[in-house]
Amino acid sequence: MTGGAGFIGSEYVRQLLTRPNAADSVTVLDALTYSGVEANLEPVRDNPGFVFRRGDIRDAEVVDSVMAGQDAVVHFAAESHVDRSILGAGPFVTTNVVGTQVLLDAARKHGVGRFVHVSTDEVYGSIDEGSWTEEWPLAPNSAYSASKAGSDLLVLAYHRTHGMDVVVTRCSNNYGHYQFPEKMIPLSVTNLLDGGTVALYGDGSNVRDWLHVSDHCRGIDLALRSGRAGEVYNIGGGTEMTNRDLVQLMLEGTGTDWSSVRMVEDRKGHDRRYSLSIDKIRQELGYEPQVGFQEGMARTIDWYKNNRDWWEPLKGRAALEAAGVAAAVAEAAAAGTASAAPAADVATAATDGADPGRGADR
Repeated sequence: MTGGAGFIGSEYVRQLLTRPNAADSVTVLDALTYSGVEANLEPVRDNPGFVFRRGDIRDAEVVDSVMAGQDAVVHFAAESHVDRSILGAGPFVTTNVVGTQVLLDAARKHGVGRFVHVSTDEVYGSIDEGSWTEEWPLAPNSAYSASKAGSDLLVLAYHRTHGMDVVVTRCSNNYGHYQFPEKMIPLSVTNLLDGGTVALYGDGSNVRDWLHVSDHCRGIDLALRSGRAGEVYNIGGGTEMTNRDLVQLMLEGTGTDWSSVRMVEDRKGHDRRYSLSIDKIRQELGYEPQVGFQEGMARTIDWYKNNRDWWEPLKGRAALEAAGVAAAVAEAAAAGTASAAPAADVATAATDGADPGRGADR
């Protein structure tokens, strides 16, 4: 399992190893970049079926050594924060596309039985009416979503060219416990708990479909065990909500009001609406989201209230990482090797509240 120390990957590891009569063993490969958190795996650290290996999915030697003897791959690892991709696309292309190619080659070499590639609804672009089916043309609007679309196509090409047993899943916006606090919900909730503010972009009417991380992982597990080879399955939560309404829920859950909200200029390439059809996975695999959004948000807010020791150090880490990215962008722009996008934008994104619809799949 790649990226198993991240938000969604670690939830899947915990589900697999703590379910009744669990018989699975899991090897996690994670580079532990800024958003990989070993503490996310602490509940299963002593499980006899758990193995952790630190390494980069772009490192063919490391990947080859870990892949030997595996029955299946579930590929979560990705660069996923859209605001960062706007300022510098390189890591997104090398990790999301090249890293996926390295994994596919190793899985093919070692005869791995199934390769599940975890992707995002952002590859479809934006939709004004209706919902995306799995056959919808890909129309990504950011470097992040373009790199994910590229990796999706690469995975499916290995099925068609080499006959590999692959499945691609595309999720809507995830939320829940252990989500790294650069993403909208944990960032906004923790800001509000500390008496800070959140930013609401544009007019606040952008719409997202929200999916609790535990439901997402149940859908991935169904795709792993019962999905058809070469198929794509959308995994959604069935709850569409405007960003303004989402902010209202977070204000109510933290006992604050609209004086804590700042309306700011919309972001570049901001998709207006996401909406996934989950008819295929529902009909073929019996998937059904189990966590209602109101219940899930209440549980999520309570978790952040009660786990300051987890998120407080990570917020500082996110801010430092963002400052480093901003400095690198400014240096590159001064040297004429990158666009002169305001370096403050990326640092602000790590401390401000940003956009709930961006890169929420990790």
